[in-house]
Amino acid sequence: MATAGIGKTVCVTGAGGFVASSLVKLLLSKGYFVHGTVRQPGDEKYDFLLKLERASENLKLFKADLLNYESLYSAIVGCSAVFHIASPVPSSSVPNPEARIYFRGQKYPCVIRVVEVVEPAVKGTTNVLEASLEAKVERVVFVSSKAAVSMNPKLSKDKVIDESCWSDKEYCRKMENWYCYSKTEAELQALDFAKRTGLAVVTICPSLVLGPILQSTVVNASSLVLLKLLKGCESLENKQRWIVDVRDLADAILMAYEKPEAEGRYICTAHSIKIQELVEKLRTLYPNYSFPKNYIEVDYYARVSTEKLQRLGWRYRSLEETLVDSVESYKEAGFLESK
Repeated sequence: MATAGIGKTVCVTGAGGFVASSLVKLLLSKGYFVHGTVRQPGDEKYDFLLKLERASENLKLFKADLLNYESLYSAIVGCSAVFHIASPVPSSSVPNPEARIYFRGQKYPCVIRVVEVVEPAVKGTTNVLEASLEAKVERVVFVSSKAAVSMNPKLSKDKVIDESCWSDKEYCRKMENWYCYSKTEAELQALDFAKRTGLAVVTICPSLVLGPILQSTVVNASSLVLLKLLKGCESLENKQRWIVDVRDLADAILMAYEKPEAEGRYICTAHSIKIQELVEKLRTLYPNYSFPKNYIEVDYYARVSTEKLQRLGWRYRSLEETLVDSVESYKEAGFLESK
């Protein structure tokens, strides 16, 4: 039995989410005491967390809001590490051209996107970092995104995308891609905060995260990508996708805390594949689903390096294992008809 976490208490923000819940499961398996922040402890949608092995003894859920410093501090105080994973996603992808809001002196379209995505991501991250500094935690691991790395039209097609690459905030804003904007801004502020205060901060930038789900009442945004392929559609862009298993990502997040030499940012991805090839793999494994009928070619290809993370000792499982475990978990949760 692994004992790395025996006697240590750590905090996981957004514990009920897809990535965070897999990390909570991993932490509990290694003997950590876990403070998990959720919006409303006692809500039945968090029951699955309480059923995890060791949860009854080692997991405590805290009501916390990213925009409420005191609620975050109450969950973080007494912890050795904080894993900041809570991340807002827009409830609607449809912009409202009539809506306007001022944020940091700039005028933005679409109240939903800015209020629900940018402010919680940026201000919420600042609150987590300040609470962590006050609570004297050893290290904060902030889960950012590949969205903070590669959304940049100035990147050469020949450039291998690595940790030195950053998304262009102005371009993200111009394209009204508030998710990329918020992730980029939040990560930049996190690393700047570390430089200014001396707080140890490591960031992880995962690509599309697939793998088995633990929660059966809500479908997370990344799993919807795979579900869409299984349920079929008339046509789909044959985009290049980068995929990482949620369990391998959880390993990387924990490694960023447990490895003293971990520093700066780390890209976390395992497999690069085009959508049509991904569908063919799925069709081989599950021939009876619908799947897309036609593909629109997209002239874009990039290479992404995970060399830095692998030097830290990170390894990942096969794409087939990720796909099979994903689909079987969707079926068990009732998101797919068994076929």
